[in-house]
Amino acid sequence: MRSINVLQLDLCTGNCYTFFVPPREYTGIMAVNRIGILYHPMIEATRVKAEELKAFLTGRGIAAWLCSAWDTAKAKAQMDDTELLLTVGGDGTILRAAQIALPGKIPITGINLGKLGFLTELDSAEAQEKLPELLEGKGWIDERAMLRVALATPTRKPRPWHALNDAVAARGEIARVIYIQAEVDGQYLATYKADGVVVATATGSTGYALAAGGPIIHPRSGDFLMAPIAPHLSPAHALVLPGTAELKLNISTVHPATLSIDGHTNLPLSSGDTITIRRSPHKTRFLRIHPGASFYGTLSEKLKGKM
Repeated sequence: MRSINVLQLDLCTGNCYTFFVPPREYTGIMAVNRIGILYHPMIEATRVKAEELKAFLTGRGIAAWLCSAWDTAKAKAQMDDTELLLTVGGDGTILRAAQIALPGKIPITGINLGKLGFLTELDSAEAQEKLPELLEGKGWIDERAMLRVALATPTRKPRPWHALNDAVAARGEIARVIYIQAEVDGQYLATYKADGVVVATATGSTGYALAAGGPIIHPRSGDFLMAPIAPHLSPAHALVLPGTAELKLNISTVHPATLSIDGHTNLPLSSGDTITIRRSPHKTRFLRIHPGASFYGTLSEKLKGKM
């Protein structure tokens, strides 16, 4: 999909937003030649909808492939020449699609058959109506910051992962607190005696971090946040960090603990392990059709009666 990315500066916030503008020679639906469709394998309705979308696209001369969003290796093997990813499910399906899209810049459009659907763009009923508009270049690109999460142990060098939503360092199945010493840019901040801490992007601020008492950050912000989970006689407030910050978490525990990345990559933690988190060089790109200002309306609707 050939396109022009235009940067627009928001004078109120200082943030730059990237918008998708089709080039003059963009002449219609055939400009997109190959689309991947990822679905939630444990919800039958998502597979059925994915097959409907594949038939809809192939009937218009566009190559399309289907895969479970849980089968990362199989999906990545089909990514060559793919120009757009459609997801059928909820936000969890999109989080897996974001991993599959790395390290490229292939945009994602989410079709909601889940519960909340903060990240999805289209309802199931409007998908086939709106898809032609997207493929004709009437959409725009929404870029979201990610986190780079590196886990180092006393016996292993750091290995990085990338998260669109959050990274959670928390106790395991034994209901005992763990100790997490936090440093920001090399300076000691606090030691949390808690069930754990959530470190979330602006996108992830409406997820687990919100449940832990964190603030909501506009999703196109480059800032990220840290919120303790059920702290006991230790700092209880969430902290918003600039996108330039580096956060280091040093783990101390006598029981097994876990590092969870976007809710589906789960790694064991032990005493002496260190987690280093900063903004990732990668971004997740969404191809959208609804106006960008709709975030606040969506937020109000999703959290109706809860704010």
